[in-house]
Amino acid sequence: MDNPSNDSSLKTAKLKPSYMPVKRVVPGERLRGRRVAIIAANEFEDIELLYPLIRLSEEGAEVAVMPIMRGSHPRPVAQKPVTGRYGTPIPFGFLREGERHVIMKLDEIDPKEFDALIIPGGFSPDRLRVIPEVLKLVREFHEEEKLIAAICHGPQVLISAGIVKGRRMTCYEAVKDDLVNAGAIYVDEPAVKDENIITARAPDDLPEFCRLIIDSLSR
Repeated sequence: MDNPSNDSSLKTAKLKPSYMPVKRVVPGERLRGRRVAIIAANEFEDIELLYPLIRLSEEGAEVAVMPIMRGSHPRPVAQKPVTGRYGTPIPFGFLREGERHVIMKLDEIDPKEFDALIIPGGFSPDRLRVIPEVLKLVREFHEEEKLIAAICHGPQVLISAGIVKGRRMTCYEAVKDDLVNAGAIYVDEPAVKDENIITARAPDDLPEFCRLIIDSLSR
């Protein structure tokens, strides 16, 4: 397993943000001027990252993707990028960086400069939830009352960040007991919003998940 201390994306000191507006945030206008960060480690659920990226960009949002390299890669090759369960690499080979999204490091993200944080599922949350710098970032978004949206196994990160107690939430079935034990109020619904936290169950619920995100950010 890699030593996280050797990963430059996990430094605790924030760098000067390198965020630049993307070229295309069309055709929608509902999220014009909104900035959204998506965080993922190896074995993320591919569609749970790509669907929100495209859907929110379509509504006018500027999207930053944070790939976090941590632990053994499921497809070990030298210099292999963070990769989804179905083989999607970050950076993407089919979406040009700077067109509808930018790639950023963890220490370049300032919650004050963003409107939302999205956490896709898959096995990525199992890696993210043990990284102190990731949990610190999640807490900072929460303290700033910024929107935090997690789907499938994504709520595992919110559990480890200690921000789920008393919140109505949903998740993938295998995470239900973890949510309940952490003090959340579990509901079996496609997508749920409780104050600044949005959760959803699975890929089939992505339309409801993204609708809640878009409705929340467009107010």
